[in-house]
Amino acid sequence: MSNLVVGPRLLGAIALITLFAACSPQSSTAASDADPAKPHIVPTASVAPTPAATAAATRGLPDFADLVAQVGSAVVNVTVVQKTPSAQGGPDDNEDDQDDPFNDFFRRFGLPRPNMPAPKNYAPVRGIGSGFIISPDGYILTNTHVVSNASKITVKLTDRREFDAKVVGEDERTDVAVIKIVAKGDLPVVRLGDSNKLRPGQWVLAIGSPFGFENTVTAGVVSATARGNVGEGGNGYVPFIQTDVAVNPGNSGGPLFNLNGEVVGINSQIYSRSGGYEGISFAIPIDVANNVAEQLIKTGHVSRGRIGVTIQEVTAATAENLGLDRPRGAAVASVESGGPADRAGIEPLDIIVSVNGKPVETSGQLPSMIAEIKPGQTVQLDVWRDKALKHISVTVEELKDKTTAEATTHHGSADSDEGEAAVVNRIGLSVRTLTAAERAQAKAHGNVVVVEAKGPAAEAGLRAGDVILSINRIKVDTVTAFQQAVKNAGHDATLLIQREGQQSIVTITLQ
Repeated sequence: MSNLVVGPRLLGAIALITLFAACSPQSSTAASDADPAKPHIVPTASVAPTPAATAAATRGLPDFADLVAQVGSAVVNVTVVQKTPSAQGGPDDNEDDQDDPFNDFFRRFGLPRPNMPAPKNYAPVRGIGSGFIISPDGYILTNTHVVSNASKITVKLTDRREFDAKVVGEDERTDVAVIKIVAKGDLPVVRLGDSNKLRPGQWVLAIGSPFGFENTVTAGVVSATARGNVGEGGNGYVPFIQTDVAVNPGNSGGPLFNLNGEVVGINSQIYSRSGGYEGISFAIPIDVANNVAEQLIKTGHVSRGRIGVTIQEVTAATAENLGLDRPRGAAVASVESGGPADRAGIEPLDIIVSVNGKPVETSGQLPSMIAEIKPGQTVQLDVWRDKALKHISVTVEELKDKTTAEATTHHGSADSDEGEAAVVNRIGLSVRTLTAAERAQAKAHGNVVVVEAKGPAAEAGLRAGDVILSINRIKVDTVTAFQQAVKNAGHDATLLIQREGQQSIVTITLQ
């Protein structure tokens, strides 16, 4: 069985089996009861480093007891009731599943089978998660997938008090949600830290309600930072913190603390083959979550910047061939025509190495860096092009939700004998020119298509149907131009290709 990242949906299925249903992510936003005059949510309460934490940092053997005693009261249990729409029939209507040993289990406890239609008049689903109080007036941070589609949310504190909560706002792109309770008297609050200062190897602590066991404490270390595209539908807007802290269904939305008692992340997902914790978990950095939360409280929605490029990681081969000192930055695979980057002069094969002076080490860092810039502002990009650094100013636009799905493109049969053909043994590609009809159908930006890939080209991942746009920044419009570009290439050739409507960069070591 291959590895998979367990996101909100799979965590929900596991929770059903254990009698605790986790909530699946859906796009819903409840009405806001936020006070527009009180937008800033960074709490004023502080937690000084405990003597035990300070000593632990020195000798490397942490004792979390004092830390938990100081910050644990601000961590809450979140119970959710969801409405499940009735369906035409239920699991018992499928005769093929009558012998399934799990049927009796789900019938006995009145639970719907995962991935099966719900029976008529099925009772609301109950889910469980975690959260933490970020302001004395009752604002709480949690995950969107914990509270989405909720008809009732109950928050329980460590002192056993319970409150009804309302959703202030949800953001699906980051999986961050803000809910609010109204309580008499002061509420315990957490102190927010700086997740940008986290380093692999640092001790961190999680508090939450795994499988409904409230106020469970688990600890571990930061395994890595800035992990991009984690989980189902990963979109790069969250540079996840990877840890080895034990996180399970019910931990979602709970805080990740550093040794100073500061929240540095929101526990969100796990990586697993079994559906349970297997040593890898992911948290949303608190700086990302705080930015989202402040906007949700102010306006009820989140505004993000965009510059109109698609990017990919810079490999060692690509860095060497383009003259970059080492693999770093984000390689521009395509530029949206007429978009902010296009107007500013950004080109495919540019490598963005810094944003407003802040280095971009991996491509996964760039989307969140751009997203945090307010639309209309100008961002200064350092771009590596033609073995030299260029400084380019780009006016950021607002990121809009997609309203139409991208059309699937077809490149025609690889067996077609139309057009000029050539085999270039040095690179391992057999190519030909596209016909006008094929080019229009595929919405191709180039004329040279791969018929067959062998040797170094196949090893680099090229395949039949790929459209070759350029080689080492030299535009390729004909088979003759393609042959000449390959002939003039040195030890490596960096190709800009188009595949199924998307552009990408591939570097091939030539024979």
